[in-house]
Amino acid sequence: MGFKKLEAWDMPGNPFEMIEHQAALFTAGTKEHFNTMTIGWGLMGDLWNVPAFTAYVRPSRYTWQFAEENDCFTVSFFGTPRPQALAVLGTKSGRDMDKIHQSGLTPVELEGQVAFEEAQVVLICKKIYVDDLKSEKIPQQWKNKFYGDGDYHRIYTGQVLSVYVKE
Repeated sequence: MGFKKLEAWDMPGNPFEMIEHQAALFTAGTKEHFNTMTIGWGLMGDLWNVPAFTAYVRPSRYTWQFAEENDCFTVSFFGTPRPQALAVLGTKSGRDMDKIHQSGLTPVELEGQVAFEEAQVVLICKKIYVDDLKSEKIPQQWKNKFYGDGDYHRIYTGQVLSVYVKE
């Protein structure tokens, strides 16, 4: 496996660029039973004096149940968009098909968590805070744009325990 482990504070890259412009996958579960989904939103920073990543998962997504049932999750960044993987992992459900096989990505285990061999950077995160977005706290313009169906995200903030970078 071609990854090098770093301390979270030594992670390379611009978090704004990584989240907004690179392909990223949120994954939860065990190597035997997991699911992953493309994410386009996320926050990286410091919470309670630890490095943290916050991801947003709708309860309607199959990955949500894996995030609920597990203490940890990974976030895999690919450096550049991977259209085939994004098309499958962002639009198809693991309830209905083996989308990992269809994506062409190779699952690997890092510290007991699932990531992908093709990733450039992987964050191993332990959940430290979970909450739901509150409808009444969201500005109307964003509710109109993102929540016409009322399917509000659950917020998962994880302490970044480890960072792996492709060697």
